[in-house]
Order: sequence, then C-alpha cells, then structure tokens
Amino acid sequence: MSKVLMVNGSPHEFGCTYTALKEVADTLEKNGVETEILYLGIKPVAGCIACGKCSQTGRCIFDDQVNRVLDRLAEYQGIVVGSPVYFAGPSGQICAFLDRLFYCGGDRMKGKVAAAVVSCRRGGASAAFDRLNKYFTISNMYVVGSQYWNQIHGNRPEQAKKDLEGLQTMRTLGQNIAWLIKSIEVGETGGLAAPEYEPRQRTNFIQD
Repeated sequence: MSKVLMVNGSPHEFGCTYTALKEVADTLEKNGVETEILYLGIKPVAGCIACGKCSQTGRCIFDDQVNRVLDRLAEYQGIVVGSPVYFAGPSGQICAFLDRLFYCGGDRMKGKVAAAVVSCRRGGASAAFDRLNKYFTISNMYVVGSQYWNQIHGNRPEQAKKDLEGLQTMRTLGQNIAWLIKSIEVGETGGLAAPEYEPRQRTNFIQD
C-alpha cells in the first residue's frame, strides 16, 4: 500500500495544524493511501551547520528525527508538511527540520508527491505556504494543489473546525494526492519510465 508521511511542525501536537493534516490524512485513508503523522515536538531542532558530512554518509551528524525519516524515505510515496504561521513564515522547528532533511536527502526526494499546509489565526498564510513549497520545487517533486491555497484559519482547533472552506480544501488536497500517487503507480506498471535528468550544472553568481 502507498504511504504518505505527514510532518506536524507545530509545537501543539493536536492544534490547528494537526486539525488540517488530519483532514488530509482521513481523506487519503479513505482513498486507500496509508498515512503516518510525525510530530516534531517542543524540543529545539538543530539547524544545518553546513558541515558537509551528509555528502559522505547520507545522514545528518545530528542524530534525531531527520535521520529517522532519511532511513525510511523509500517507504513514502508522498510527503505533506504542515506548520502554523509565525510572522508570515513557518515555525522554526519545521524550517530547521526541512533544511537538514532536504540538504541530506534532497536527491532522494525526486519523484515523490509533495504538499504543504499552513494554519493561521488571520494573515501571513500565503507567505508561509510559499516558503514551504520551495523545498519541493527544487527537488524534482510533484507539488499537489487544491481548490485554494492549502490554509486553514483558527486560533484553536475548535475554531479551525468551523473553517468549512479550509477543511474542504484539505479534503480536496487529499483526493488530489491520492489520485496522483495512483496515477504514477499505473504509469510505472504500464512501463512508463521516470524522467532521466541531465547531470547537474551548478553556476555561482560570482566566478573565480
């Protein structure tokens, strides 16, 4: 069975971000896609220190949940990341986690389905949403959309559950993710090969 990893980047384990992710997860499960929600917790998450060790080992020198996910990347056909909005951006925990996850394992993300969801009281959702999607769009991932930007509004879970459009957006997102994952599987079964990419070219803005 296909599986999607869902990362809860809120310090509140069962808050508004969880409410949004759970709506997506329930829809995926109804469509035959298994889900797993990873809660990052409230302890500090180390940021990337650009030591370069992961290029030699494929793992981060900080042995935490980043490495747990890296070890299991092959299990997941999709990744959904969720975050509250802080000053029009994602939480510090989710940014530190994703910086290291994608720096270590970005090459292993290609071909996976991806989506971001954000939760806010009032504003800043589209900026936070944009920030999260940038991890996917430089990693050859297939970014899934919905009927609106993937955001939900509320200051508490009971308020978020009253955002009927937000909840519907999450369910539509779940349907689209499930459909795309199944479409990819059908293509692979039918002999449709994944894209073959050219060798990576890196050009610095300042040349020696």
